[in-house]
Amino acid sequence: MTDQLPSWRDTASRAAILDFVAAVTAEGGPDFVPADARVAVFDNDGTLWTEKPMPTQLHYLLEQWKAAAAADPALADRQPYRAAMSGDLAWLGEAIDKHYSGDDSDLGALIAAVAESSAGASVEDYEASVAAFYRDARHLSLGSSYAHTVYQPMVELIRFLEANGFGVYIVSGGDRDFMRPMTQDYYGIPAERVVGTGMGLEYDGDDNVVRYTPKLAFFDDGPEKPVRIWMRVGRRPILAAGNSNGDIPMLRFAQGSPRSLSVLIHHDDDTDRGDAPYDKGAEQALEAASAHGFTVVSVRDDWAQVFPSA
Repeated sequence: MTDQLPSWRDTASRAAILDFVAAVTAEGGPDFVPADARVAVFDNDGTLWTEKPMPTQLHYLLEQWKAAAAADPALADRQPYRAAMSGDLAWLGEAIDKHYSGDDSDLGALIAAVAESSAGASVEDYEASVAAFYRDARHLSLGSSYAHTVYQPMVELIRFLEANGFGVYIVSGGDRDFMRPMTQDYYGIPAERVVGTGMGLEYDGDDNVVRYTPKLAFFDDGPEKPVRIWMRVGRRPILAAGNSNGDIPMLRFAQGSPRSLSVLIHHDDDTDRGDAPYDKGAEQALEAASAHGFTVVSVRDDWAQVFPSA
């Protein structure tokens, strides 16, 4: 291990990152990029922290759906409330896997329930509810705080990029406002640099608050990611990192820059360090890696440490 990216092993992937940063920060060099154009974008679930056995937001939503179905038993007759009440999480997992395989037949029901869970709440009340979840919840399989399920090598990469003049953004299919209460503490990324899926919002003049509506404003995944990056940042990134099929357009978008680096996290660690190996939902991205020159980062081979030390 070295002072630069200490949780990364001395591998070709680490060298590709160091070489790229050295090239774009070498003033007068052929690949030099001014600091204000050094934009890096990171997916969240499966890229910056664990997403198995389910995305963290889904853990939060399960609790909300259980409470809603307990108050209104009629909800238990439809998905995903039925799955939440019965504890049968197979439907939820399959709905997410189907989405990443291009089948959104169950996505509508899932998104509708997501919107219903926050409908009518003020943005401040929702923020407080999510912050309480992060304070008290424990990862379903690791048993640790979600603060300790972030990927230490990726947090080091963020710090390394920032030290070299990069502006770092999170660009996720997850709910933007679900991520914002923790991104500063967990990653050092402020709320204004979080780009994600947005629920509908409206201003309530009587109470002088912004409230959620029972509808989806936009789903920040797949081809929507480059659009949202441009709308929020106004620049094409020169570095992008993701882990799933839904990240391919974002990884490709970064490659439109004269010098770029697109990083794909491969969850292949079978050494029982806590990050379960899986390819489902990333099959297309792994196939695209060779065709498009993504730098594939192996959790097993490239990371000496996965999670922060206790």
